[in-house]
Amino acid sequence: MATVIAPQRTAGYMRARGNTADVIAGSWDRCIRDYGLDPAQIDLDVVSPSTLSAHRDELGEVVSIARAEMENLAAQISGSGYALLLTDAEGVILYNRVEQSLRTSFRAAGLWDGADWSEGSQGTNGIGTCIFEQQPLTVHCTDHFASRNTTLSCSASPIRNSDGALLAVLDASSVQCEGSRAGQMHTMALVSMSARLIEKCVFLNANAQHMILRFHSRPEFVSLIHDGMVAVDEGGTIVAADDSAACQLGFDARTPLIGRAVAEVFDIDADILAERASDNAQTVWPMHEQQRGRRYFATVRTPAERGRSARVTVAPSSDSALRVSAARQHQARGFADLAGSDTTMAYNVRCARRVADRQVQIMLRGETGTGKELFARAIHAASRRSASPFVAVNCAAIPESLIESELFGYKPGAFTGARRDGMRGKILQSSGGTLFLDEIGDMPVELQTRLLRVLEEREVVPLGSETPLSVDLNVISATHADLTQRVDSGSFREDLYYRLNGITLTLPAVRERTDRQSLLRSVVALEHDGDIAVRIAEDALEALVRYNWPGNIRQMRNVLRTALALCDDLTIGMADLPAEITRAGKCSADSVDGHCNTSSPTVSTSPLDCAERAALLAALDENRWNISHTASQLGMSRNTLYRKMKKHEIPPSRQR
Repeated sequence: MATVIAPQRTAGYMRARGNTADVIAGSWDRCIRDYGLDPAQIDLDVVSPSTLSAHRDELGEVVSIARAEMENLAAQISGSGYALLLTDAEGVILYNRVEQSLRTSFRAAGLWDGADWSEGSQGTNGIGTCIFEQQPLTVHCTDHFASRNTTLSCSASPIRNSDGALLAVLDASSVQCEGSRAGQMHTMALVSMSARLIEKCVFLNANAQHMILRFHSRPEFVSLIHDGMVAVDEGGTIVAADDSAACQLGFDARTPLIGRAVAEVFDIDADILAERASDNAQTVWPMHEQQRGRRYFATVRTPAERGRSARVTVAPSSDSALRVSAARQHQARGFADLAGSDTTMAYNVRCARRVADRQVQIMLRGETGTGKELFARAIHAASRRSASPFVAVNCAAIPESLIESELFGYKPGAFTGARRDGMRGKILQSSGGTLFLDEIGDMPVELQTRLLRVLEEREVVPLGSETPLSVDLNVISATHADLTQRVDSGSFREDLYYRLNGITLTLPAVRERTDRQSLLRSVVALEHDGDIAVRIAEDALEALVRYNWPGNIRQMRNVLRTALALCDDLTIGMADLPAEITRAGKCSADSVDGHCNTSSPTVSTSPLDCAERAALLAALDENRWNISHTASQLGMSRNTLYRKMKKHEIPPSRQR
């Protein structure tokens, strides 16, 4: 029987064929001819919990890698109404990152763990069509085939494994379809870059037992997102390569590189690679391609190496706008890069240097995005433990049901759905190195007891085991919360607090830093991939410098990374920046009475918004900035109050 398309959707189909990308039209053809779908009668398929667990197990640690990057991306799109979704190659959602206030609406739309968003199940959609086409794409509003999905806007990008096969899909979706397809450009750029970063990590992890040769025709591109990577075994054979490596070497695919001796491709062999890795693996050195003689620059990494990032030098412009060059020194990013010229950061660096090797437990305080993990990595790199692993755990990002197994590991068969060969927990993985516990305040109380025991006894017992294992443990913890208040409320153990808090270093928010413009220059240079100067138009620079950066350094990096990808002629203008930075009318973030003050670039001057902000400030002052009492007085939840405070850029505690 022929599939009947509802009349009101036929026009939409013709628009898809005539005015949108050919990929959408091709997908609609498949929905009708191959899948036999009726747009008015498409229901949601959800796999069983056991099947979902099996899908997650198939991807293994990829889910953990993706979750970490999704946390970074979530900070950039926070408050935009988008959710982040990770699916496998079959279109089953494995993990979602949705703001608490939006969870009900996204669940109602079917954007939830276990839902099947393959093209054959849901028709044309961001996830399913991305899987079929294996390319980044946006499916916006009536691009969707199913009538029930036309309120969605979805931007998806494929994630491939080290062999080039489709592994997963990263998607950002909104249930409120607004604006045009072109308006989704920022979101699509962010999703694509995050997917590429995940691919890089997947490649490195999959080939951890091999040497990794990273190369590019320009030295400043080496060890960045656009460089080429090949994995070389001990015998000098190339066992894996990424798309960028194939492209730079003139191949349409990775396959021609696999199985070839590295000496057939470059004027270098396995012995020289191993020698250069052991001598100074951070050095960038020239090499030549054998076939065409083209010169490349490269580094080689061995399994024992720790991660690093490039240090940059920045030259101010000769005019009133900002001009940034990309001269790079390939060495570890350390304290000097993080401190800048801010006095608070200089104090933090001085203290951290002195205690790094003194067995003093360090606790980092600071708002989300202030660079706590970067600072912890710098401490690790400056310590005697630098050659051993740095293992990061975000206690707030891991579901409560999984955090125990993530930290302590488990024996084979410890519980239903466990891996057959068991799992070493993060504590054991960090033995001899550094364990970074981010958002430690969100760790469940019962696990705090187990962690305290591990710290005291230097032994860990995996789930399902009775045999303790010795561990050489060094912990750096971090939190955005006031742990003393949580100790008073009973949600955080007092003895664990004093065990972890040998010294507390507070990282300032961007709005509090005295070197905001130099910080901006450093971030632009860090994200810029070229050797040609980047210019920021004067009005864009002013907007960037005056913006309050509620997402702090993480938000700044994401905004500038996207702007660099979007700008024309290497000039960042206002059109390349998000609306929240460029909008004109503002209220002062630190006004005492809540009235508008156009000297601040970050808060709306709408009379209703200003009135709401004034009411919030008055209630907070009346309740001495006790969030629970204020929320109760205003008749709202604590989460709602925090969200409104964030909207109006009111800090969690009164800063006089």
